[in-house]
Amino acid sequence: MVKWAGGDVTAPAVGEGRRGVVVGGVAVGLAGVVGLHGVIPNSPGRVGSLVESFLPWSGVVVVLLFVVALVRRSGVGLVALLLPVGVWVQGFGGLLLPGGEDGARELIVVQHNVSDENPDPAGTARALLAAGGDLVALEEVVVPALAVYEDVLGADYPHHAVHGTVGLWSKYPIRDEQLVDIRPRAFEDGWSRGLRAVVRTPYGDVAAYVAHLPSVRVGAGGLASSPRDESARMLGDIVRGEEVETVILMGDLNSTVDDRGLHPLTSQLNVAERGFAFSYPAALPLARIDQVLARSADVSHIRTLPATGSDHLPVAARVTLDPLQPSGRLAP
Repeated sequence: MVKWAGGDVTAPAVGEGRRGVVVGGVAVGLAGVVGLHGVIPNSPGRVGSLVESFLPWSGVVVVLLFVVALVRRSGVGLVALLLPVGVWVQGFGGLLLPGGEDGARELIVVQHNVSDENPDPAGTARALLAAGGDLVALEEVVVPALAVYEDVLGADYPHHAVHGTVGLWSKYPIRDEQLVDIRPRAFEDGWSRGLRAVVRTPYGDVAAYVAHLPSVRVGAGGLASSPRDESARMLGDIVRGEEVETVILMGDLNSTVDDRGLHPLTSQLNVAERGFAFSYPAALPLARIDQVLARSADVSHIRTLPATGSDHLPVAARVTLDPLQPSGRLAP
């Protein structure tokens, strides 16, 4: 502190003021990144997508800045932090709210990348049964484990469809099942990670999609996501042309819903309203890349389930169908 000549009035030292400006500047910059992430260029290295993949964790940075501002007694910094707090709450605060009561016209959907190296497919299937879902979507279903999933899930889910390495198990009848081609042009023939089936639920027909988009890699050159983005565009075009009004998309999309790489899907499908449900990696979940999206329905809540033998955590979502849609109940 310094004293003014002729009195006892004190003012902050220059160093303290600078520290407050630094904290405030970082806070304003963080608010800009969270609130205006869409303007971050995606080249080189798809930096925009990389930032968007971890946007919820900006809340941790806000907390750290708050601690720094308190320790340094920086009023400027504390006031400036109101900006990123407001932006974060607007973008992600709703995900912290409880899921609410179970509602009518609701389906419980379970989504899990079971891993092609899962040492205990039977145990994984039993764990998924405990969630009590109406639909169960699986990815990385390899041939040696397929019979195990069919055996364990079959009693509770008498209807199922499998194409390539993705599968759908349902309590309700399935019709019009088919392969969905989302193979990027550079990938070899035989790469099959998409299916569509119409599920005859008590609330009407639902077009159920299961997809496993290509993996991404983070390296010195940034985020390598071109095949995933191409596959997302292909899937988005297919969903846009879907004639059944109610759509539920389940899958390992190898991306978060904030990532612009999923814009072809998130621009036309509703995302989860409640719950973070970070699902990957299972040992230290940092992001939710296992998604449940819907059209003419709300994904009212999503949560993670206990770990299985996979490197992903399973997620369970409550999907509330649009009451304006006709029930369309069909005779068996």
